[in-house]
Formats: sequence, C-alpha cells, structure tokens
Amino acid sequence: MKTLKLLSAFALTATLLTSCYREDVILVDITPQLSLNQLLNSHELWYVDINETLGFGQTPFMEIAFTVAFRNGVFYANNNLVGFGSQGNGFGIPVGDYNAYDMILDVYHDIDGYNTFDVYQINNNTIELYNPFNDTSYFLRGFQRSNFDYDFVFYDNIHYFLQEYQAWEKTYTSNFGALNEFDNENYLQFLSGGNDSTFKSSQDIGISNPNTIFWDYTGVYGIQNIPGNLYLKTLTLDYDYFDNEFFDLSVINDGTIELYHNASGTIYEFSGRGFIQYMRQSDVEGKIINQTNKPKMRKQKTDKKDNPRTSNRS
Repeated sequence: MKTLKLLSAFALTATLLTSCYREDVILVDITPQLSLNQLLNSHELWYVDINETLGFGQTPFMEIAFTVAFRNGVFYANNNLVGFGSQGNGFGIPVGDYNAYDMILDVYHDIDGYNTFDVYQINNNTIELYNPFNDTSYFLRGFQRSNFDYDFVFYDNIHYFLQEYQAWEKTYTSNFGALNEFDNENYLQFLSGGNDSTFKSSQDIGISNPNTIFWDYTGVYGIQNIPGNLYLKTLTLDYDYFDNEFFDLSVINDGTIELYHNASGTIYEFSGRGFIQYMRQSDVEGKIINQTNKPKMRKQKTDKKDNPRTSNRS
C-alpha cells in the first residue's frame, strides 16, 4: 500500500477582520521504490510455482528448478531433491550468473546459455519472470529459508526423487513376511516422465556399476498420497508376468527408501546407486554429452494456457 504525505499551505490576510484560510492539498508518494536487485534479494528463496506457468514455451533451467536464488550476481538453483534443504545451506548449487536492471533480468546459465526476462512484481512475495524469447511466464513465490517448507516440497514431488538415481539396489529384506514374486527383484529404476511413469526391474545380483545392470522388465509405476500422512506414499509397480505389486513407500534418508509389501507383509530397503545431479554435462557448444537419461522437467499439472503478456507486447 502506498504511503501518502499530506502537505498544507496556509495563507493569512494582513488583518484579523478580513482573515482568509486556504489549504492546498498536495499528495506526495513517499513509498520506498525497490530496485530490481533489492526486490530479488527481499526473499532468500524463490519457489518456482510450475503449475502457474503461462505460455507454451520452455526455459529449461526454470522447469528443472524447484527453487532459485539471487546472491551477489550468482544464480542458484535447487534442481535435485537429494540434498534438498541442506545443499548449499538450502540455496542449492550455483548454476550461472545474472544481471538485474530496470526490471529486466539477464541470466547467463552455465548450460542453457543466455536468457532475458521482464520482471513484474505481482504482490509482496510473488514475481513474474516473462521470457520474450518464448512468450512464457514463470511465477516465483518468495520465502526466507527459515520459513520455507522443504519437507512439503520434497514429499509432494517424491516421484522426481526416485528418478535421481540410476538404480535402486535392494539392500535389506525382512525375515518375516510370506514368500512372493517380488523377492526375486533386486534392482529398480524410475525414469523421467511425470507422476505415472516408466520403471525397470532387474533380477541381477551384486552389480557395482548401474550402467551394466540387465533390466529384465519394463513397466509403469504410480505414486499416490495417503490422506492425512504427508510422509507416507503408496507405490504401484505394474508387472505383466505377475500381479501388480502394491507398497507403502517411505523415505529413510536421501539415499534409502523403504517399501512395505502389502500382500506379503515383507519390508524391503533399497539404496540409491549412481546419483544424477542436475547440472547436465555438456561440451563447449552446450550439447549434452555422456548422459543416457534426459534431465527431468517438472511436469505442469494444470492445462497450458496462452500468455496474455504475448498480445500486450509492443
């Protein structure tokens, strides 16, 4: 809300008998005007609200990031859920540089190169980054690290967490529970593609290099919420050669998950092998090299819409 200062000017005549009073009201805007750098630094973290995105284009580094931060010319991002909240003291990793001036933000991303954005302040904790190169707007919600709910973002996007390892190796099976077909599955892999996506399964044993695992089966997996419990999910693995498998999925730490097999009562633990950190490796021309899995893009759950900024451009 703007603050207005009231200035009064008084005019008095020379004699009391003919005195005249006049008040001129002058409105002066004394609201502190933030520079773009001050605006970007008014919050330590900016959450990329991917479901609010407008337009049909893509700015890859914005669609990979969960949060971004602007610190003294260095552009930071939390691209991974492994280490989310602890990596870089919560800021994530440096992924490029930026320059901010006249409500224009220029980002020089280490992999994706140069992009420019028009910046609009929507309210006290929301900004819009409009990329005129692809007519797409991204909406960022501002937080301080102390009041940002890292756990909620982690569990709300847990399917991305499963995709951040090349493979998950079975490292524990409880000595209780009925024998079942899943006892023979020793490796799992979850591929990028959204909430209901592709998984692979292998019966190999003791493979040190995830790239050499022979995947016996490829199917579809799904993850669902359990009402009233943020920290517990259900995982369904769709096998053709035996019945679908249903598990309660919980996270032990950044590299270990627990699967409780509902049908048999068996508990399994799987440990991540081959962590995939998003920055992508590239050559001097910016082409992706030595990468079999494409970097995950966060999937917009809302329908894509035309960006009204496009038609308003001069």
